[in-house]
Amino acid sequence: MSRITIALSKGRIFTETAPLLEAAGIRATEDPERSRKLVLATSRPEVDLVVVRASDVPTYVRYGAADLGIAGLDVLREQGSDGLYQPLDLGIARCRMMVAVREDFDYLRAVSRGGRLRVATKYLNTAREHFAAKGVHVDLIKLYGSMELAPLVGLADAIVDLVSTGNTLRANHLTEVEEIMKVSARLVVNQASLKLKRALIEPLLSAIGGASAREAGHAAA
Repeated sequence: MSRITIALSKGRIFTETAPLLEAAGIRATEDPERSRKLVLATSRPEVDLVVVRASDVPTYVRYGAADLGIAGLDVLREQGSDGLYQPLDLGIARCRMMVAVREDFDYLRAVSRGGRLRVATKYLNTAREHFAAKGVHVDLIKLYGSMELAPLVGLADAIVDLVSTGNTLRANHLTEVEEIMKVSARLVVNQASLKLKRALIEPLLSAIGGASAREAGHAAA
């Protein structure tokens, strides 16, 4: 019997994806936040969930280690989406990728004068493309966490990071100055799997897509 493997990351994406998967009759038999298992069985015997880092989801799907996955647009833009079919924007895990600076930093003057900015981020490719399109020269500094600290201690002039409420920025006297893109989670599919396992995958896409559309309708009501 053919099997389907879905790659997910823990945390917000897993939590917000669970109701959509349940619409397709898929429920994890264990809580990934408590279980040490990385491969989780589900209520459907032909479907497994694999729990990976968010940044690794596209890699698992691209190389066929998972048939489907849920990944944020930020990750897909940063890594590139070659070899991935993206049939659905699930509209979950919404946030924004922003440029932020210290409240006392004159960002408009810095970029209009064609100067050189030091930018801290873990999204090097996305940041490089964004500033190149504006004709702004940047020195990129890769960080993995506590991005807000970089401008405060003089490591960088600006940061590029995901922002949800903006509370952390304000608490550290930083301000949003430019939106790069709106981010939400996408369903991605391995192109070979879609051809070879179409009879299994297409009903899943239809059920998940329908649940996503209903959720969006409720949110808009």
